[in-house]
Amino acid sequence: MKSGRTDVDVVVVGAGPNGLTAAARLAVAGRRVLVLEAASTIGGGSRTKPLADGAVYDVCAAVHPFGAASPAFAELDLAAHGVQWLHAPVALAHPFDDGDAAVLYRDLADTSAGLGHDAQRWDATVGHFARDWDRVRHLVLGPVARALVHHPLQMARFGMLAGLPAAAAVRLFRTREARALVAGLAAHSGVSLRQPATAGVALALAAAAHAVGMPVAAGGSQSIVDALVAVITANGGTIECDRHITSLSELPRAPITLLDVTPGQFADLAGLPAPRWKHGVAAWKIDMLVSAPMPWVATACASATTVHLGGEHAEVAQAEAETARGEVPGHPYVIVTQPSVVDASRAPAGHHVIWAYRHVPNGCTADTATAGIEAQFDRFAPGWRDLVVHRRVTTATDYAAYNPSYIGGDIAGGAMTPWQTVARPRLALDPYRTKVPGVWLCSQSTPPGPGVHGMSGWHAAGSVLSEKR
Repeated sequence: MKSGRTDVDVVVVGAGPNGLTAAARLAVAGRRVLVLEAASTIGGGSRTKPLADGAVYDVCAAVHPFGAASPAFAELDLAAHGVQWLHAPVALAHPFDDGDAAVLYRDLADTSAGLGHDAQRWDATVGHFARDWDRVRHLVLGPVARALVHHPLQMARFGMLAGLPAAAAVRLFRTREARALVAGLAAHSGVSLRQPATAGVALALAAAAHAVGMPVAAGGSQSIVDALVAVITANGGTIECDRHITSLSELPRAPITLLDVTPGQFADLAGLPAPRWKHGVAAWKIDMLVSAPMPWVATACASATTVHLGGEHAEVAQAEAETARGEVPGHPYVIVTQPSVVDASRAPAGHHVIWAYRHVPNGCTADTATAGIEAQFDRFAPGWRDLVVHRRVTTATDYAAYNPSYIGGDIAGGAMTPWQTVARPRLALDPYRTKVPGVWLCSQSTPPGPGVHGMSGWHAAGSVLSEKR
């Protein structure tokens, strides 16, 4: 029996981007909403914290192509509540050992022009979906089963490429630049690039980059969740922090409950058997305050908000394959962001904030993981060590402690295996509704998966609103 308050229609557990988006949609729809957060502050994977000397850093998510593309954020008008997307001259740079780099611009024509023999192929594949992004984003940012039913022709064309392993998709291109861009984007998935559907990760990210860019949020990713809170409170909702829930029976009485948690956590809360749900690789990150711009050998990197370190596409694939096998490669694939390239508020004058993470096996405790990131900096930005003013390392164990939903340091809410990409957490037109009456999942363990876009919460709230009362 639930106890406590009886003056709410909806209880949302978890104040990450998805829980807050669900709460915001329901509050705007006139429901009396209460959000409960175990931590002392809201934000989940979208928190921004002090680093040193007035600099701030994003604890987890930093660059937001799907946030800028999010129908949920647009509908809730987060811009009116302070969210501002900032775009660098270069969306993404991927340097090579000879000092050149593959470059992804927001402008499709500029990107294609830099891909030589692959210009037409890039335009015909990635460009096709970027030009049709207003429709494609609903395929990318929603349940696969629903897209198959409601948009079969569009989904068939997208799926022909998206369902491929990235290792096969790179063979569509001839230049090292195009192949490196595909491999680097696909490697965001955290699985072997030989796995089916990894090409879809690359295709979705590249199309979004051309359609809406790869921006950072002015002031930090915290501004996104702060804007969601503003929408909730403006519509009568309430948020309570330091509310750690261990059982559904501890929740206030309400006809509707939404949980921004993993499937395993839901099972624990509901007293159900543990589900068949696989958690993926973990994150291991370095945040730095440096006294000058990073001394990148490839000049394009200096103007980019995102830099992929890993060399040729085959080296990226090898590093991710080794990680998937439980190894900690000495030359990992590293994702770097440089928000202060376009956001001077992130660091003191003349200084820059550098955010860099790699994948490691789930639960990894190997200190060599830090050295691997540093080795890639040595390789592509020699001299960087002399610029470091402050450094903070966040290990897989640290991430697990930071957020109980980051099981073993898995910041994606579950491995992006082929099945868990299509059936997240189950194959259904409405995968948000659980077997417990009145309870919905709204976390990144539901479609469309990882990222600060709020769409998992948006769709879960839509399921609630469609419920016949």
